[in-house]
Amino acid sequence: MKVVILDDYQDCVRTLKCFDKLSQHQVTLYHDNVKELHDLVLRLQDAEAVVLTRERTRITPELLDLLPNLKLVAQTGKVASHVDVAACHARGVTVTDGRGTGTATAELNLLLILASLRHLVPEVQRLQQGLWQGSLGRQLSGKKVGVLGFGRVGEGVCHLLKAFGAHPLVWGRESSLVKAKAQGYNTALSRTVFFQECDVVTLQLRLTPETKHFVSAADLAMMKEDAVLVNVSRAELIEPGALVAALKSGRPGFAAVDVYDNEPVLGAQDPLLSLSNCLCSPHLGFVERDNYETYFGMAFDNINAFAAGLPQNVVIP
Repeated sequence: MKVVILDDYQDCVRTLKCFDKLSQHQVTLYHDNVKELHDLVLRLQDAEAVVLTRERTRITPELLDLLPNLKLVAQTGKVASHVDVAACHARGVTVTDGRGTGTATAELNLLLILASLRHLVPEVQRLQQGLWQGSLGRQLSGKKVGVLGFGRVGEGVCHLLKAFGAHPLVWGRESSLVKAKAQGYNTALSRTVFFQECDVVTLQLRLTPETKHFVSAADLAMMKEDAVLVNVSRAELIEPGALVAALKSGRPGFAAVDVYDNEPVLGAQDPLLSLSNCLCSPHLGFVERDNYETYFGMAFDNINAFAAGLPQNVVIP
């Protein structure tokens, strides 16, 4: 099959062990992101299968109508709203689902929390500038860390926090609260208590129509002046413009973010990057070699199964 792999930013997919699974196919890789319909059609016009790197490219009815050769959309990780599954199904295009672990994303949450509390990046920069210590950080042990959502990643974050001596406090849907309590974690008495009392708040919700803009400006305004907000999930979980305004007003006092409204962020064109009280990383949550082997390995298995006439992990609208 003619296979196109989109949005391989680091040109790393060909270095994965699982890439050998595509040895019987004609493979084309692209390392940048294009959003215009015309540009996507140029890249995909001959493709029989397209491999999506998570949610970096949208598959819309308009795009599908211009791709008569396309037979398969192989998703890395779980299919979300970026793929119009119903439109694919109506046009005879099969969509396959993938899987991954939440380990890499949970670990990045801890990395950003620790780096924020200890002012790691500015201290490293001071040293590179010929200076010595310039601030006094705080330890994670003993801190109350709010975990909004208790899915796979949220659960992993809680386990790691416990190992560091922190005190996780869970908030979310009733099912999340029940699950967290069953595992011995404390849950907040209310949304207000959650945002008011936590030293750190980390967002672990999956982006759905119900969770879009879930965190409001009023929520952020309730946080402590020295609190840290961490978002390694989705930028759209927060009300548009609310985090920038909150950081400028001083509640919370600091944020660490890995996700943005418009990605990729090039030329530092996001207002969060101009704030001294915000640590910004380029959506690294799932971007890790072991995770990639799992994500792409399953997507490639799905391509081979489809080519053999035995499609697996098919998503039905």
